[in-house]
Amino acid sequence: MEETISLKEIFEVIKKRFWLIVAFILGAALIAAVVSYFVLTPTYQNSSQFLVNQSSNQDGTEQFNSSDIQTNVELINTYNIIIKSPAILDNVIEELDLNMTSGALSNKLEVSSAEQSQVVTVTATDPSAEQATNIANTTVEIFQNEIPDIMNVDNVTILTEAELSGQPSPVAPNPVLNIAIAIVLGGMVGVGLAFLLEYLDNTVKSENDIEKHLQVPVLGIISHIDDDDIHVEQLKAAQYNTRRGGFDGSQKESV
Repeated sequence: MEETISLKEIFEVIKKRFWLIVAFILGAALIAAVVSYFVLTPTYQNSSQFLVNQSSNQDGTEQFNSSDIQTNVELINTYNIIIKSPAILDNVIEELDLNMTSGALSNKLEVSSAEQSQVVTVTATDPSAEQATNIANTTVEIFQNEIPDIMNVDNVTILTEAELSGQPSPVAPNPVLNIAIAIVLGGMVGVGLAFLLEYLDNTVKSENDIEKHLQVPVLGIISHIDDDDIHVEQLKAAQYNTRRGGFDGSQKESV
């Protein structure tokens, strides 16, 4: 026979383990805050853009058509691979005197372009905002200089260079988001643990548990009496006897 649980029972379990759930939530939020502010290294991003277009001839009479533009768009996919290749990144490492491999530098770069767009964005990520700016600009500059020799084309123009702002903001970590996620996860773990503890708790607490688990009727209940209850009952009895004695004395006097 399947056991069902009502909303009231769910509420009772949560109420019973409320402080355990709160402890998990606060603990997770505290850990996320400490890790976000004191453990994780902030990282910064900066972007440089270049335009892919056919260079005009010297007399300026050459006209662009849709076929040329489509060719440039198709070339961008190739450029996205070339710009992150050792042929380009080795020169960037040498130019900036970076202590890393071309593979490590490639992981710091993201190359993207909007659909059917001739503009390519090169985004660099680094713990140093200044270094991220230098990597983005140097990568695009070296790519522009090297692409004519690699593919025998001259159709790359730098559109915008990355600029270092006065007070750069890190893109990661995001403490507020991390703490929010930790609160949700802490609450889920706390609630899950509360129900697990309730499921593992097989002690008998009421007459309903006896009927449920032992399948026998309850004939009687022995109530538990605390010392405070005994003291209260004694006080009530003493007060009653005092009032009773006073009442009997008044009756004798009247007789």
